[in-house]
Amino acid sequence: MPQSLVAGFWGLLAGSALLLGAGVGYFTRVPQRLVAAIMAFGAGVLISALAFDLMDEAYHRGGFVSAAAGFIGGSIVYTAANLLLTRVHRGAKHRKRSGDRQPTESDHPGSGLAIAVGALLDGIPESIVIGVSLLGGGKVSLVAVVAVFLSNVPEGLSSSAGMRTAHRSARYVFSVWGGIALISGFAALLGYLVFAHASANVIAATTATAAGAILTMLSDTMIPEAFEVAHDFTGIISVVGFLVAFVLTKLGG
Repeated sequence: MPQSLVAGFWGLLAGSALLLGAGVGYFTRVPQRLVAAIMAFGAGVLISALAFDLMDEAYHRGGFVSAAAGFIGGSIVYTAANLLLTRVHRGAKHRKRSGDRQPTESDHPGSGLAIAVGALLDGIPESIVIGVSLLGGGKVSLVAVVAVFLSNVPEGLSSSAGMRTAHRSARYVFSVWGGIALISGFAALLGYLVFAHASANVIAATTATAAGAILTMLSDTMIPEAFEVAHDFTGIISVVGFLVAFVLTKLGG
């Protein structure tokens, strides 16, 4: 099987966790404190993965300059895109809310599309990383896949619970998350194809760019949502998630 299709498969697998989380969040009444705890755990997993897998790989491939430039650049690009999205439609900033903070379509026409675009903005960097991780060694970074999968479950769960509260239909919810899962697979495939013949510095900068975007997303969306409900327990739950991904990194190494 071509490596590009392998990359697409792993991206789709990681993205499918959004559908898994969406199903749980939409059809069951998950306590908000549990949702917040899962969000905090997912945040810890991603922080560990980007620190010990993504940034470390970027540094070894391209050195400090490429890694640092990409990391800062990813944060700037994500912040600019997120600000633009929330200014166009303020409801987008609540896309990960599981309570009653998500706007309804009747109150804010177009908010459904804004939430979908925001969720896509959050997921693309993670998927590209999965595709790029196949370059060089020929094997996907299982730590990256597991980290993205584990973080996608609470993202789909929290957002779909909020969408249900905002009276969005099951057809809409699963169309959104199913579409994003498919795009995640395509983004991983595209990440492999685009950078297959790129230099080590370019691959390093790209990996670091995704890492910067992911960390910014965590700081702007997942962690605030978790802290809003879990409060004092957010930190320790995030530490557990961090430790799980750290162990996976060392076992995979």
